[in-house]
Amino acid sequence: MTPTNSPAPDSPLPTASALASKARDFRLRMAVIDCETDAALDMTRDRHGRTVHADAAAAARAHRDKAAVEAYTTHLAPHAEALLDAARLALDELPPARHLTGWRAVLDGLESSAAEIRRALDRPAAPGSPAERAQHAALWPHLTAWADHSPIASNLADQRDGQHHQAPLTDEEQQLWTDRARAAQTRGALELTESWYAADGQPITLAYLVEDDDSTVVALRGAPGVPGWQVIGHFAHEYEAGKALPAPVPPGVLRSDISRFNRPAPAPELSLQDLIRDVVEGHSAGDASNALLGAVQRGYAAGPMVRLQELLETSGQFASALETVQGRQIAARLSALGRQIEFLTREVEEAAEDLGATVAVLPPHRTPVLRARSRPAVDTTPPAPPPRASTTARHR
Repeated sequence: MTPTNSPAPDSPLPTASALASKARDFRLRMAVIDCETDAALDMTRDRHGRTVHADAAAAARAHRDKAAVEAYTTHLAPHAEALLDAARLALDELPPARHLTGWRAVLDGLESSAAEIRRALDRPAAPGSPAERAQHAALWPHLTAWADHSPIASNLADQRDGQHHQAPLTDEEQQLWTDRARAAQTRGALELTESWYAADGQPITLAYLVEDDDSTVVALRGAPGVPGWQVIGHFAHEYEAGKALPAPVPPGVLRSDISRFNRPAPAPELSLQDLIRDVVEGHSAGDASNALLGAVQRGYAAGPMVRLQELLETSGQFASALETVQGRQIAARLSALGRQIEFLTREVEEAAEDLGATVAVLPPHRTPVLRARSRPAVDTTPPAPPPRASTTARHR
C-alpha cells in the first residue's frame, strides 16, 4: 500500500462530475475483482457448493482484499473526501423527500469508512507479511461499503454539476395531454417503457401514447396505476426525453443489509438434474424415494422445491416493496402460488415416504441394453446398402 495522495495545491479542483467518475471507475474495478474471486472460489468447492480446498479459498480472498485496496488507492483515495463534500452540498439543496434521511446516513457511513481506509493507507504493514493480510482483510468491509453505496454520492454530485430540467408545459397543455394519456390508458394504448424516481421522490414514467397508428413519447409524473398522475412532457423520442426530464436517482434495495460483495457462502444443494439422474440410475423404490425426499428437504441444504417456494416468497416481497397497485396485486398472486408450492411439497414428501415403504426393486425383465456393440471381423463382407430410390434428375 502507498499513502494517500492529495491533489497538488496549484492543480485545479476536479468538477463534481469528474469526482463521480472516479467513484464509477472504482466500482467497475471492484466488479471485476468480484467476478475473478467468484471464479477462483468456485474452483475450491465441490459440485454441491461445499468448500473442499480451504487454503486455496483463503488465498483467493487474500488476493481479493489486496486488489481492492489497490483499486481504492488508484481511483478514490485522493478524491473520496471531495466527492462526499460535493454530495452533501447537493443533498442540502434538494427538496424534502422520504429518502434523504437514509442518504445522509449513507454519506456518514462512507465518511467513516474513508477515514478507516485513510488511516490504514497512511500506516501500511510490511508488504507480503501476515500483518498486511490482516490489515487488508480488516479494510474489506469499508472498501465494499464504497463499492456498494458510492452510487448515491456519485449521483448527488452529478445532479449538482448538471441539473436536468423538465420541458415546461402550460396548465392547459398539461391537462390536454393528461386527458389524452388517460383515454389511451383506458383503451390499452398507453405502453409504459421505463420508470425511475426523481430527486424529489416522485416517480417518472416514460410511455408511448398510441393514437391512430402514431405514437408519441410522453412522460408521466406519479404512479400510473394510481389516480392523480399527470403528463409533464411529450417528446419525439426517448433520447430527447432523457435530456429534458429530471435525472434518475439510485433505486432502493429490497433488504438494507445485502451486499453483492459480501454474499454468504452458498449452502450445498442438489440440482434437479442430479435428483432425476438418481432416479434413472436407481434400482429400488428407496432410490427414487430418497431423490424425491431430496427435492423437498428443508433447512440449511434445502431441496429445489423448498428453494422455489423461497423464491416466490422473496419475489412477492419485492413486488410489494415497489409500492404500486400492480406490485401489490402481483405480490398477492405470488403469495398464493407459494401456498400451492407448500401444499405440493407436503404431497411430494408423503408420496416419497409411501414409495420408500413399498420395499420393492425393479423386476429383472427390465434388462439393460448393451451400448457397446462388437465390431465385425476384418475379412467380413459388409452388408450391402439398401437400394436408393430412383429420382428424376432436376434441371436448372
